[in-house]
Amino acid sequence: ERLELMSNSAIPVVVPDIGDADGVEVIEFCVQPGDTVAVDDALIVIESDKASMEIQSTANGVVESFLVALGDVVVSGQSVALIAASAAGGASDAETTAPETKAPETKAPEPAVPEQQTEMVNVSPPSAETSTLEVRLPDIGDAGEVVVIELGAAVGDSVTAEQMLLVVESDKASMDIVAPSDGVVAQLVVSEGDSVGEDALLAVLDVATSSESAPAPAATSAPAPAATSAPKVESAAPVPVTDASGLAPPPKPAAVPAKSGLVYAGPAVRRMARELGVDLPKVTGTGARGRIVKDDVNLFVKSALASGSGAAPGGSTGAGIPAVPEIDFSKFGEVTTVPMSRILKRGAGNLHRSWLNVVHVTQHDEADITELESFRKALKPEGERRGVKITPLAFIAKACAQLLVEFPKFNASLDPAIENLLMKGYINIGFAVDTPDGLLVPVVRDADKKGIWELADEINELAAKARDKKLTPNDLQGGSFSISSLGSIGGTGFTPIVNAPEVAILGVAKLAMKPQWDGEKFVPRKMLPLSLSYDHRAINGAEAGRFVTQLCAVLEDMRRALL
Repeated sequence: ERLELMSNSAIPVVVPDIGDADGVEVIEFCVQPGDTVAVDDALIVIESDKASMEIQSTANGVVESFLVALGDVVVSGQSVALIAASAAGGASDAETTAPETKAPETKAPEPAVPEQQTEMVNVSPPSAETSTLEVRLPDIGDAGEVVVIELGAAVGDSVTAEQMLLVVESDKASMDIVAPSDGVVAQLVVSEGDSVGEDALLAVLDVATSSESAPAPAATSAPAPAATSAPKVESAAPVPVTDASGLAPPPKPAAVPAKSGLVYAGPAVRRMARELGVDLPKVTGTGARGRIVKDDVNLFVKSALASGSGAAPGGSTGAGIPAVPEIDFSKFGEVTTVPMSRILKRGAGNLHRSWLNVVHVTQHDEADITELESFRKALKPEGERRGVKITPLAFIAKACAQLLVEFPKFNASLDPAIENLLMKGYINIGFAVDTPDGLLVPVVRDADKKGIWELADEINELAAKARDKKLTPNDLQGGSFSISSLGSIGGTGFTPIVNAPEVAILGVAKLAMKPQWDGEKFVPRKMLPLSLSYDHRAINGAEAGRFVTQLCAVLEDMRRALL
């Protein structure tokens, strides 16, 4: 009916040669039916996994109609629009662009001739049943060399035309290398990790040359699939010319080859899956011919994250990390199940979230606190009169509060989009407290405005409340920087996990007496190991180095905190 209503001057606009892309998606309409257009005016925009391209008008005239919709997948040679050509040049345009040439129409019956008739007319060479077809690396632009990152077939595998054989990757993009014809993989010349250049031999296929298995005129001995767009349309049997207008109906997507282990996805989707740790064979494709598109991968990850256990189908966590296998430990001896406390479970979740989301780096150093320890011990009598036990943590918190004023980035947070730093006008320092039920981090508010005695008193009070299970929610909120001290336990250093959404945490290990060179001799000094973990997205290494160096200087001489 559409063909009958079409005027004699209506010219179909077809998709040009799109190279080795199996199909491209219509992502934008540049004009509307009824609009007047000129030659080379953009009509629609199509997009593959590698690039986007405008489909331009091939004649002066009026857009009569579009034959595709937004989101449709189209192939080379497919008609996408009809142009009602104007009298001034529409005919010439039709002659040069519309697929009206009758040569393909006269050749079209040849592939459909029965086997017996094919032998009578001697269409295929009678002397050979198979021939070899070389698969070489196509034009890769200015990339120079690319690396083979994935093999999709093995020697002896039967493959179909356009099936992925291997994937190559440059510094900028990845690309599928597909089979140019049906056949059997006779040889794979490259392996994963190999670097190859343009026109390098990648594989050799054994392809059938008899009419029985080669309906399309692909039995030539050409080493590379360098066919023009016209033969591609001719060999795709579902797109015949239907009448004198030359208009071909849109081809229906073919079904995915029903072969175990095959994955139909483009380079961009494969790279995305690798980055997210997604096992592509487990993803259901919704694109043409069952092709896996980016939305399918995103949906797979979202489904995994939404599951109750946080585990994705196939034994992976929501972040694409393989799950720890479940083992029946009772086979090896007696096992007792002890439920984790609510604090332990919540802490485990928080730590896991921080570890997965924060780009952790840890800076280590040692502070000579010999004089500080002498001063702290000298304050004990006064502490007893005040009823306050003064610990090294009070001095460390005071030094950190001083440094956070000087280095405000360490007191900031990243916004959810990771585009801005949220600079805080307060300094609230959390400190880790080991309790029988798990680790708690109460917060000392406005630490920069408090002296050593006040800090020591508040730290002792909050630690006691934590062990007695008397902390309020307000006691645990609002921290902007954390300190985790193992000084009373031991160790020479560790890598504390940043307490997100904070961007830094200080780890303090056990004080140790060590020989230090004073310029003339080694002398015993009390050295305190410090480990600063920070989010590298917000803080660079040089800033962290300066922070730790200055912190050591303040702890070595607390008078610096007054400067």
